[in-house]
Amino acid sequence: MNSDTNSRDTANVVSTHSVFGAPCWVSLTSRDVPATEKFYSAVLGWKWRTGKLGDHFRIALADGVPVAGIAGVAVLWQMAVAWTPYFAVSDADAAASRARERGGTVAVGPLSFPPGRAALLADRHGATFGIWEGELFTDWEAWRKAAPAFVRLHTRDAFDAAIFYGEVLEWASEKPGCCEVRYEANEVVLRSQGTVVARISSGALEAAPDPTIRPHWQIHFSVSDVAAGVEAAQHHGGTVLMQNTDEARLRDPDGAQFTITSRAEH
Repeated sequence: MNSDTNSRDTANVVSTHSVFGAPCWVSLTSRDVPATEKFYSAVLGWKWRTGKLGDHFRIALADGVPVAGIAGVAVLWQMAVAWTPYFAVSDADAAASRARERGGTVAVGPLSFPPGRAALLADRHGATFGIWEGELFTDWEAWRKAAPAFVRLHTRDAFDAAIFYGEVLEWASEKPGCCEVRYEANEVVLRSQGTVVARISSGALEAAPDPTIRPHWQIHFSVSDVAAGVEAAQHHGGTVLMQNTDEARLRDPDGAQFTITSRAEH
């Protein structure tokens, strides 16, 4: 998890104990950090600052709010170029253990990254996600408004995935403040504090699991003008994979996929 503790507003520090189970950060691995910065500045209007972990790590700012981390370690650590969502947990070690027990994989960690602990995991169908325990880097509500609209898991079996993540991340538990899970319009929908923060999709209710789907988490960033975002992406070397009036799925020049969604639609 890419962090910059200097960017936190200490008057509004929130811990993962208060928003556990919900997405709380997104991170991108990159081969070329300057090119990545230029692309996302053009498409999403982000500004940048150096992360506390060194020159390979950068923090994206939207209206001054830290919203995402960029790690220029794809070549150094032989990692795939991809966006990864991080979910808040009250205990990273316990959550990692629950993932292993349910057929998931712990790829990295949990490791200490003050002011917290992080781990990189994969669910039992191979979709990569992260967990974070500790203080959040900015007020969660401010991050939610300035950062991703939501994250969506594309998988082969939404119900099986919901059971896995529900048990690992303590969704729909008896703990006060846990996330609420419902099935709506052929998707599993996750809400935190009444706000939709994640969706899990695998097709129609009566459809059999699709073996051709490569399970993955897709990050949806809210924008005021989808068409303008698409034009900026194409102008700066990106690829349009899907586009309609309200959203577009894009690939950045490095190969990472993400979606831009109309701010009025999420």
